[in-house]
Amino acid sequence: MNAAPRTLRHSLLAMIGICLVIMLIAVDSTVVGTALPRIVAELQGFELYPWIASAYLMTNAVLIPISGRLGDLYGRKPFVMASVIIFTLASVLCGMADSMLQLVLARGLQGVGGGMLTGVAFACISDLFPDRLQRVRWQAMLSATFGISTAIGPALGGWMTEHLGWRSVFYVNVPIAALAIPVVWRYLPQIVHHEGEDRSIDWVGAILLAVGVCTLLLATEEGPTIGFTSPLFLGLALAAIVVGVLFVRHQMGSRFPIIPARLFSNRAVRQLSLLGMMTGLMMFVLVFYAPLLLQGGFGLSPKAAGLVVTPLLVFITVGSIANGRLLPRLQKPERLIGWGLLLLMVGCLLLNLIRADSPQALSMLAFAMCGLALGFQLPNLTLHIQTVVEARDLGISSALIQTTRMLGSMLGASLAGVLVHLTYSNRITAALAQAGVSHAEVARLLATPQILIRGEDQAALQTLGQQLGFVPQALLDQARDGLIAGVHYAFLACALIALASFLLSRSLPPFVLHRPAGKPA
Repeated sequence: MNAAPRTLRHSLLAMIGICLVIMLIAVDSTVVGTALPRIVAELQGFELYPWIASAYLMTNAVLIPISGRLGDLYGRKPFVMASVIIFTLASVLCGMADSMLQLVLARGLQGVGGGMLTGVAFACISDLFPDRLQRVRWQAMLSATFGISTAIGPALGGWMTEHLGWRSVFYVNVPIAALAIPVVWRYLPQIVHHEGEDRSIDWVGAILLAVGVCTLLLATEEGPTIGFTSPLFLGLALAAIVVGVLFVRHQMGSRFPIIPARLFSNRAVRQLSLLGMMTGLMMFVLVFYAPLLLQGGFGLSPKAAGLVVTPLLVFITVGSIANGRLLPRLQKPERLIGWGLLLLMVGCLLLNLIRADSPQALSMLAFAMCGLALGFQLPNLTLHIQTVVEARDLGISSALIQTTRMLGSMLGASLAGVLVHLTYSNRITAALAQAGVSHAEVARLLATPQILIRGEDQAALQTLGQQLGFVPQALLDQARDGLIAGVHYAFLACALIALASFLLSRSLPPFVLHRPAGKPA
């Protein structure tokens, strides 16, 4: 069904509604990150720290392609509305959590709403603006909203955590949703691209996708704990591969695939999806582990840490706006992705050099460079993939980019978790051996970086030091050095991945903005 003619005013108001929806995801992704160290200190359970993000990412990654396909088949508006409601209710449950397990479960439900929202919201712009050049200009508005929202997240999260408590960072989604729902309901058009066609969906494929994603996440999360050579880890890894292969083969033979086989056979789609995965990995490590480094490693308050990280997110907006201005003017606009990746590599290398006594300006410069680079990546991956697929696949192709970013974020959580865990554990083991301390309670207190954030644990260590005759501060210094070294290794890994991504981007097909007559959008 073609959309009825719309005035500029109606299109602008519809875009405002979509921007408010995107703001929900963007604010939540960063405002929560700043509060996480304080959450862990109060609820304890550092072993579940990665799961606060991973539970969200898991359900997010499953729902993005499913909702993207459903949006193509039935129209995106009802799924936008449902996703905002689910996301907001889950946010309230997060704020009410009394244990880490409850928080992880609520974050999983929040990921359901976030996945539906991501799967349909980014594709709405192609419905509102079928012309590619118009889409580039309006995409800058969407990217700016995402960037500004993420930019205010760390500082807002730090301030709210210090003055209102960590639970308030989840409740901030409620007023945003209250603004978004009436605007979306009134002005977002309901457009269906498959009107009159059989609109069945492959639920067997959906189950295979869910099982594959969950198995992959379990393998990557549990690997550091159970050992990468353990039968359980090897079984989970093998199961994830097998289910992934079954999913792809099933999609190729399905009449109503979630991800049509024609996308799998498109080389440009495969390249852009891989770039999306690597971008998601790098962005997750930067956003999720920077607050832990600044608060646990350098001893900054949540508010101060939020201010230091803010340039990362402010410059995503700057990069997105610059990208929107440059894209129509370049003969080879696909090179913007490569330029951004080189800048991201330099920024990650600079982050690897910062220490507790480094000038704050250097840290903020490194974060700003990374943000500027991501500002070139995030909109271009979506815009580029929309130029290489047919109009009927705009939703699922956009969702595919978001899905691969989520999968990359899952891998980023695991990669950083492994590097931080191994580095920290090795430093603590060596420090305890050097100090001649073998007391079980001391080892338990120092088992995770939680002690660097939780004052009660530090007081308990001081008491044990007086009783057993060791110097607690020396052990805390070693713990802090272990955390800093582990996060630095994660940043170095991001620099290497940025280099690999740059090499991959060199073979991308031309980014054609001017559509020849008769060609699909």
